Amino acid sequence: MGTHEPLGRRTFVVGASTALLAGGAVGGAEAAVVDGPLPDFHPALKDALTFPLAWGRSPIRDFRTWRRAARATVEEHLLVERQDGTPYAPEVAGRVQGEGYTRELVTVSLTRYERVRGALLTPHGRGPFPAVLLLHDHGARFDIGKEKLVRPWYDDTRLASARSWADKYFSGRFVGDELARRGYVVLCLDALGWGDRGPLAYEQQQALAANFYNLGSSLAGLMAREDQRAAAFLAGLDRVDARRVAAVGFSMGAYRAWQAAALSDHVAAAASVCWMTGLKEMMVPGNNTLRGQSAYYMLHAGLARHLDIPDVASIAAPRPMLFFNGGLDTLFPAEGVRVAHDKLRAVWRSRHAEERIRTKTWPELGHVFTREMQDEVFNWLDDVL
Repeated sequence: MGTHEPLGRRTFVVGASTALLAGGAVGGAEAAVVDGPLPDFHPALKDALTFPLAWGRSPIRDFRTWRRAARATVEEHLLVERQDGTPYAPEVAGRVQGEGYTRELVTVSLTRYERVRGALLTPHGRGPFPAVLLLHDHGARFDIGKEKLVRPWYDDTRLASARSWADKYFSGRFVGDELARRGYVVLCLDALGWGDRGPLAYEQQQALAANFYNLGSSLAGLMAREDQRAAAFLAGLDRVDARRVAAVGFSMGAYRAWQAAALSDHVAAAASVCWMTGLKEMMVPGNNTLRGQSAYYMLHAGLARHLDIPDVASIAAPRPMLFFNGGLDTLFPAEGVRVAHDKLRAVWRSRHAEERIRTKTWPELGHVFTREMQDEVFNWLDDVL
C-alpha cells in the first residue's frame, strides 16, 4: 500500500460538499458550517437564487397580473391562512385625554387564535382623520412592544423602559404621540412575544419559530397576517378616512410596514426606516441575520426561491413608499441597501411613478429613527395622504 498525507477535516469536508453538489456521494462525510454559521456550500445556494418571479424578470408582462401572482406567492409562503371572516369584536378601555388627542386601549381579534391589546390614539376635532398603523421594532427588548412608540399612560414600570427606548432610538420622542398631535389616528399593537404578549426571552425565539413550523404554521406568517388585519381594522374605523391609511415602522417595524403595504390594499402609503436590503447582500459573514433567533420573525421559508426582499416590497407599487437607512447601520450592508433601492426605483419607474418612491441614506447615522428623520417622514405623510 502507498502512503498518503493525512486528510484534514476541512479539506475532507469541503471536498465532500463539492462531490455532493456535483452529484456524487461521500460515505461518512461529516457536515461543515462556516462563517456564521453557513453551510460551506452556501455560495452555490446563493447562486441558485435567481428570483424568477421578480418584476422585469418574470414572464408576466402586465403589472396588475404580476402583482396578483406575486402577492399570491407571498401569501402561500406565510403558511397562515387569511383571517377575513374572524370578527374583530373590539373592546375599549383605559380612555384618557392627552394633549390634543385621546388615548384608548383597544383589544381586538386579529386572528381566530388570540385577542391582542393595542394603543389607539385619536386627535381632537372632527374626523374622519388620516391614520397610521404604527409597527414596533424588535431590538431584542421584549418587555415593551407598543410602548416603544406610544407613551404608556397605563403602566409606570413600562413607562420607565419606554422612555429609555425612546431616548436610545427616537431622540426622546414617542413617535405615536407625535403623530396623534399632528392629526393622525394611530394604532399600535404588540407582536407575539412583546409587551402584553410576552416577554419572550431572546434565546427562546428559535424554539418558538420551530414549534410554529412543527404545527404547520409560521411565526413570521402570523405577524404578517396580524399586520394585514390590523390595517383593515384601522381603515374600517368611523373616525378614519379609509383612503388615507399609512403603515410606518422602524427596524423590524419597517419590514412590517412595507410588508403590510405589499399584502394589504388598505395601506395607501408606507414609511420604512432601517429595514431594506437585498437578500444575498445581507447574508454575508458577520451579519446579524446569520445568528438565527430574531431572523425568524422575518423569514418566510422558501420565498427566496421566487422573490428577493425588494421584489416583495414592490408589490405595493405604485403607491407612495419611503425607505430611509443609516449609512453606519451595521445590520444592513451598504451594498445591500444600494441594490434594494435600485430595484425599488426601477419598479416605480416602470410604472411612471418614480416621484412616489423616496429612498435616502443618512451617511452619518446608524440604526436609529432620529427627530430629524421623523420630521421628514411626518412631512412626507402630510404630502402623500
